[in-house]
Amino acid sequence: MNLAMPLTLNSPPIPEGHYLDIGEIAGAAQRVHYHDSGDGEVVIFLHGAGGGASGYSNFKGNFPVFAEAGYRCIVPDLLGYGLSSKTATPTEYHLDFFIAGVKALVDQLGLKQVTLLGNSLGGAVALGYALKHPEDVKRLILMAPGGVEEFDTYMAMPGIANMFAVYQSGKTGAEAMRSVMERQLWDSSLLTDEIINERAPIALTQTPASRQRLYVPNMTTELAQLQCPVFGFWGVNDQFNPVSGAMKLMDNCPQARIVLVNRCGHWVQVEHREMFNRACIDFLRNG
Repeated sequence: MNLAMPLTLNSPPIPEGHYLDIGEIAGAAQRVHYHDSGDGEVVIFLHGAGGGASGYSNFKGNFPVFAEAGYRCIVPDLLGYGLSSKTATPTEYHLDFFIAGVKALVDQLGLKQVTLLGNSLGGAVALGYALKHPEDVKRLILMAPGGVEEFDTYMAMPGIANMFAVYQSGKTGAEAMRSVMERQLWDSSLLTDEIINERAPIALTQTPASRQRLYVPNMTTELAQLQCPVFGFWGVNDQFNPVSGAMKLMDNCPQARIVLVNRCGHWVQVEHREMFNRACIDFLRNG
């Protein structure tokens, strides 16, 4: 079963942007919800997985700054998340499915030579996209990307183990959301009621497929094929993606610079927002 239209929220907890019908992917019509802000070179912001995830919730403290600095910011909800289409079939949640959704968005908007900025699952999508469609990608900005470890390594991480334990408990709502997301941050006081209230209602619209295994391969041996420069961040206190992944990027990407950030978990763009915004804009301007 595919839910080709987003499940209805009486009052969406995040601002609505644009909707784009992107055609058939995985046997069903798909629709992407996205925000579009600013003018100039294009930066596409790709969020991570988890209950209630959306582009706006992940990057609301970042993309307006990029837009003011002279960049066009496209902030989509990946298929299966936010206000985009959702599928109930677990096996559809594989890397090529997410890449296909982004590719259709890029093509229909007529975008060229984009920068992909991705966190966690979004980082894996950015890597996979750059390997599959190198002609589209000018640069990558990655924050603790997935796709550089085997599945069992991720499942052993305390944040992911806790997340699946909460999913399996059947708990929903704000309390469950907080118990999962507290481990995303080194400083859990930054997990505001605003973030919980944005994500918890959207989590209720997600299908069980989004709370099961994501089929993302280990792309470490393919990183040498990347044709674009890579700028990355990794929180050394990350409980979801092991910080050893930073060295895999450094050892295998032809052009890479990675910033390790202490007192930082899985959300560097939230915990160290001003540094992140400043460093990314410098990279976009100066390489």
